[in-house]
Amino acid sequence: MNFWSRVAGLILRNRLIFLFGIIAATIFFASQWKNVNISYTQKSILPDDDHYAQEYAQFRKVFKSDNNLILIGIKDDSLFTASKLNAWDSLSHTLRSFPEVDQVISIENLKILKKDTTHQKFILDRFLKAPVKNDREALQIKHHLFDSLPFYEGIIYNKKSGAIQTIVALKKNIIQSKKRVDFILNKVKPLLHQFEVSQKTDIKASGLVYIKSLNAKVLQSEIPLFIILSLIVTGFIILFFFRSTSPILISLLIVSIGVMWSFGIMGLLSYKISILTAVIPPLVIVIGVPNAIFLINKYQQEIILHGNQIRSLQRVISNTGNAILMTNLTTAIGFGTFVIVKNDLLKQFGVVASLSILSIFILSILLIPIIYSYKKLPKAKHLKHHKKNWITKFVDWLIETVRHRQKAIFGVAILLLIIALIGANKIKVSGSMLSDFPKNKDFYQDIKFFEQEFGGILPLEFMIDTKHKKGAFNLSTLRRIDHFQDEIADLPELSKPVSLVNLAKYTKQVFYNGDPRYYQLPSVHEKNFILPYLKNAGGKANLLKSYTDSLQRYLRITSFMKDIETDKMEQIENYLELKEHKYFPDKKYRVLMTGQAKLYLKGTHYLIDNLIISLGLAIFLIFIFIAWMFGGSLKMAFISLIPNLLPLLITAGIMGFAHIPLKPSTILIFSIAFGISVDDTIHYLAKLRHELKLHKGRVKSSVYKSLKETGISMFYTSVVLFFGFSTFLLSSYGGTKALGGLISLTLLMAMFSNLLLLPALVIFMDNLFKNKKSYNDNLDLFPENKSDE
Repeated sequence: MNFWSRVAGLILRNRLIFLFGIIAATIFFASQWKNVNISYTQKSILPDDDHYAQEYAQFRKVFKSDNNLILIGIKDDSLFTASKLNAWDSLSHTLRSFPEVDQVISIENLKILKKDTTHQKFILDRFLKAPVKNDREALQIKHHLFDSLPFYEGIIYNKKSGAIQTIVALKKNIIQSKKRVDFILNKVKPLLHQFEVSQKTDIKASGLVYIKSLNAKVLQSEIPLFIILSLIVTGFIILFFFRSTSPILISLLIVSIGVMWSFGIMGLLSYKISILTAVIPPLVIVIGVPNAIFLINKYQQEIILHGNQIRSLQRVISNTGNAILMTNLTTAIGFGTFVIVKNDLLKQFGVVASLSILSIFILSILLIPIIYSYKKLPKAKHLKHHKKNWITKFVDWLIETVRHRQKAIFGVAILLLIIALIGANKIKVSGSMLSDFPKNKDFYQDIKFFEQEFGGILPLEFMIDTKHKKGAFNLSTLRRIDHFQDEIADLPELSKPVSLVNLAKYTKQVFYNGDPRYYQLPSVHEKNFILPYLKNAGGKANLLKSYTDSLQRYLRITSFMKDIETDKMEQIENYLELKEHKYFPDKKYRVLMTGQAKLYLKGTHYLIDNLIISLGLAIFLIFIFIAWMFGGSLKMAFISLIPNLLPLLITAGIMGFAHIPLKPSTILIFSIAFGISVDDTIHYLAKLRHELKLHKGRVKSSVYKSLKETGISMFYTSVVLFFGFSTFLLSSYGGTKALGGLISLTLLMAMFSNLLLLPALVIFMDNLFKNKKSYNDNLDLFPENKSDE
């Protein structure tokens, strides 16, 4: 009696104990749900010990900077009328009154500099000191703002288009919490909507903190949607194949418990729901249903053979238990390799997904035999689908194709491989920071508004170390920065940069009584009596803290980048690095280019490199695993890889021809798809090994018999996986759509590859070894494995 026969006896003799154990485990996991929450943190893709992450941490330490800005914009020709301008100012005042808000910069509270010649410093005055009385005054305010305050151009207004912007800085203690999302959804959005309705206009809102909050809301709404969709789609497919409600209810019961366990695992490990872990419950359903199909299909086949229920249930476990375990282990390996990536989101995804897959195996191998042991034998009408004419014809076609058209199979495979390699060569490593965000949401269109009117929302920061105290006020340094800012401003992908240079220009303008013609850097002659004003601009004005540190050694340049592809972003980075060396020689300065835009660029390359490594690791581990499974046969492991690597290459080729870039959300699918597609290979090879023993090593008859018995189940499960993953195409997120679409495509191709190419390869290898070693009729690919006896 082999191991799985003993397992079958143990399960069937202790049915109630296992049932109560599952109920107890489900109650325990349900008790952990209270620890499961949506993730609201804004962590970098890069690990903390990465060079670029450390540079960004250094920048934040010096300038106390955080991604805490909400941008509110309007482009309305009637804004500068008394009623509407007062309403806009009132909106700003209301925003400033919220306890969650740290600061608001808008027309309503705009600060302007005035010269205090007595104390040789600047004092702050309000741009607007009272509500606007009439339309004429509103128009005067517009001209004064646009014509006399160039310092605020690109910050508060766009002179060419007339667009106006309000900047809201949130308090840092709410940025990484649910309070941020609640504030934006329950206070900011209703307030903006109320303004739009009352003023009959359209206003825009954006900023990383804003769109990520709305994203969290979309994510929260999609989780139950995809769980329900997955249950409905897989349920209908099972009904179509089995023509009975019993397999549907049993399968959905198992995967539903599996979903409960997956949430419990997240809670037990104190993991929060992210854009990645959110897809795990639907994944459990889509991957768990094939387990149920294989087991139920095997049970019904045994009933057809001899009609003995207990013997059928024993054989379900003893004959398929090992194969089901192996397939689930390989799938878990595909997910588990993500733990090597130094990224919390991927690591947590890999851990929870792997444990969830193993959980669904335990539930399937226990519950299906136990539930059917309490049920009556299936009626003849429930077994009719095994004799369906179209299914029989499909399997017969597979066998005949493998028997008589092996050359055609290999020819098509080689042709597809060549085309795939050509297409894969066209793939670009690209993508943008916001490319996977929902395109059909209003906030995505708002992003485009701020890109057009104010240059973008993705911060690109420069920190210049002058290497000595008070070096920030060196006139030659300011001139270097001025020239460098001109280079930045010439790039259409970047916004107008802001730094101490802009403030120095403003002080000269104020020093000359506000004449905008003097908005320029002081000359050598002027610096001695203008720069002291700038240095003394502290106290309540506090003008310097955003542009230089307390020792006045470091300077900051801030620009904003449009949502562009990473390859273009990389070109801009290389260009600016050349300009850095031109204007800031290493002996005198040290320049750090950082900010969210650069972190995303470096994070994308980091993730892609690590995901390629994880894919390679998954292939290697599964190769070794299959070799071990088949008694150390490296030949068998090699054969099993070919029909599973070909679909991955074809998918890569399609991505190249369709101009789908390689980015974190698309490369992720290869490890997942490979881990799942190899399941069919293992099912087939496990059955083939069994048939070889029964047929005394006769390869061809074993190949055809194995294909006839497993072909139906492989087809059923592949269809479930295809349509199950296709439900992700309805997601708002580009990454989730890519996950669904590309995995569905890969698994569909893997089905035909495993049903046609794999059997043909086994026969080809058998013929090859016969010719070389004069074997009679025995395939030397399956060494004896005593553990199987």
